[in-house]
Parts: sequence; C-alpha cells; structure tokens
Amino acid sequence: MDNIKIQTTQNVDIEYELASIGDRILATLLDYLFFFGYSIFVLILLGFISAGGIENNLWLVILLFLPVLLYDLLCELFFQGKSFGKMIMKIKVVKLDGTQAGFGAYLLRWLLRVVDTKVFSGGVALIAILVSGKGQRIGDMAAGTTVIKIKQKVTINDTILNKVKPTYTVVFEEVSKISDTDNAIIKEVIQIT
Repeated sequence: MDNIKIQTTQNVDIEYELASIGDRILATLLDYLFFFGYSIFVLILLGFISAGGIENNLWLVILLFLPVLLYDLLCELFFQGKSFGKMIMKIKVVKLDGTQAGFGAYLLRWLLRVVDTKVFSGGVALIAILVSGKGQRIGDMAAGTTVIKIKQKVTINDTILNKVKPTYTVVFEEVSKISDTDNAIIKEVIQIT
C-alpha cells in the first residue's frame, strides 16, 4: 500500500496509509446502497402522501430527494470527512497539511465529483488517483485533500515497553524528559482518537 506523509503545523510528520482504489470504490458502492434504500423509502412515502398525483406535490419530491443530491457534502461535513460507506470501509478525507478539512474543501470536492465520477463512469477519477501519487482525484487536488485509511493496526508491541536499540539517537531532546506517567497519558490520548 502507498503511504503519505503529512506534516502538521507543529512540524511533525505523520504517515498515513492511503485508501486503495478498491476501498474507495467499495465505499461508493455502499453509499449507493444507502441511496437505493432511501429512494425506496421516499417512493413508498410519496405513494401514501400523493394520492392526487405527484405533479401536485413536485416540491415535496424535490425536498425528499435533496438529501441524495447533497449526500456526500453533508456526510463529509457532519462526520469529519466520512460518508456512511467510508465509515464502514474505515477511510476518511483529510487535508494534506494535517488540518481538518473544512466546508470549503468538502464543497470543492463535492462540486468536482461530477467531473471525477459521473463523466466516463469514474474513469477520470480512477486515472487521476493512479497518476497523482497521493491518491487524489481532481476534486481532492483542487481541495488539497486525500483519502486515508483510519484502521489502527495494534500489535502486542504497541502495548508494552519496547527495548530501544543501542544505535537509536534521540531526535528531540525534550522527549527524554517525559515521565512514565506522561507517556501513559499520551498513549491513552492517541488510543482515544
């Protein structure tokens, strides 16, 4: 798998595993299942409501199908870069500068989704992701975002103290001043997020 280094505002490099094309496609297909289920629900609801014909309730039809149109934008905005499909696949949208993506980035991704996924049935997005080197489709390039895996791979070595190699050199001298209690707090905070 490809990885990407994101440098935070504190000049710390964090390495993430990029979401694979398969993960992204499967997340999109899962989102389409949500669309399908919601659409069936709306059609049944409209069948009960509109005995006089749908023409008389066109505004209601538009209002009920608006969440499908705005799905990606709203989900990414309210669920910190994840749609329901992305949640299931454990992937999310992040900014390349290490900050949380905001409304502007999500809006840009959503607007360019038409070019990325609707034109040529996603071929443009597929080519862009393969060529970019950072797992970015056109919407991601414009917004300065990418999609990463958020699975935490924890092994037994992550839960106990490890021996430090004799050749290891401390990069930040201040780290040697951290107590065991401070280390435990840091480890707990990292596991919560």
